[in-house]
Amino acid sequence: MEDAERVLRRAPLFEGLDDETARELRHQMTEVHLTRGEHLFLEGQDGDRLYVVLDGKIKLTRAAADGRENLLSVLGPGEMFGELSLFDPRPRTSSATAVTEASLAALAHDTLRPWLIAHPEVSMHMLQALARRLRRITDVMADLVFTDVPGRVAKNLLDLADRFGQQEPDGLHVHHDLTQEELAQLVGASRETVNKALADFAARGWIQISARSVLILDAERLRRRARLFSGGWKPTPRPPGPRRFPPQCHPAGRPFGPSRPGDPRSSLTLAAEPP
Repeated sequence: MEDAERVLRRAPLFEGLDDETARELRHQMTEVHLTRGEHLFLEGQDGDRLYVVLDGKIKLTRAAADGRENLLSVLGPGEMFGELSLFDPRPRTSSATAVTEASLAALAHDTLRPWLIAHPEVSMHMLQALARRLRRITDVMADLVFTDVPGRVAKNLLDLADRFGQQEPDGLHVHHDLTQEELAQLVGASRETVNKALADFAARGWIQISARSVLILDAERLRRRARLFSGGWKPTPRPPGPRRFPPQCHPAGRPFGPSRPGDPRSSLTLAAEPP
């Protein structure tokens, strides 16, 4: 386990603080310990404090009315969450659950508010963290629209590798600690489709799959696959002039039926198409 003080200094709450001020804030925090699968808080509950992960992994999820679950993100050491209710005191928008045994530092909002007034520079760091999270959500929404499932699988593997990967002689080991179902929820696709993409990557020699982990052998190939449709769909420019449809094709895309040599329908031209 990495030293708790060093982990806390990576959190947005501690960015830009000198050692003395950081120690002052640290003394006002309490530690929370969770076992694997234990809930820290549930969606809809009142939020009265923020958390910084010291050790282990925490997943943030939302549940549908029919019981289905959407995994929003997986957080590791140094990452902060729960601060949204500090600025918007409404019920929690997600549930927080321990993916592994985890230790966290908690700070009550009632304690943090006067401290922020005395140290306004910290508020800017927290707002920057919220802005980064908003950008991430925007990227995720765009990926769901513009990127196919294999591309999203590759992108999520690289993101997990960036935060949890360890470089070793045989490749980049990523111990994400997620089940197949959780990984599929993170990607936003069915487990079968995600497993098919993973099996394809393994067959190509890009990765090796193990229980709750993956060994990345060719990160560059994954990067290329993740960016395959990253720019979104772009229509191919149409040349000027009337649009000519292929033989046996109706302008609406329906076939005309069999055509005979010399049949004028085989080279139908739409003379006046609206721009």
